[in-house]
Amino acid sequence: METTLLSSKGQVIIPKAIRSSHHWKPGTRFVVEDVQGGILLKPLSTFPATDLRSGLGCVGYKGAAKSLDEMQAAIDDELARTWRKERC
Repeated sequence: METTLLSSKGQVIIPKAIRSSHHWKPGTRFVVEDVQGGILLKPLSTFPATDLRSGLGCVGYKGAAKSLDEMQAAIDDELARTWRKERC
């Protein structure tokens, strides 16, 4: 267990091992919640919440929808092509 100190300005330093394990960089924003027995720090999401349908609108594909089998075949073809290229 790591410990830290509250400064006269109300600042708390999060130990480096914890910052590193969570990939928190300077400038990371947190939500601070008062919970039973202490506080909870949760990093704010860097991206707004979204769903698959709204995210797919940015890919620019125009045409008939592909089936799962067609998509898997295309993935398999690309993997085989890449594998062959790396082996040569």
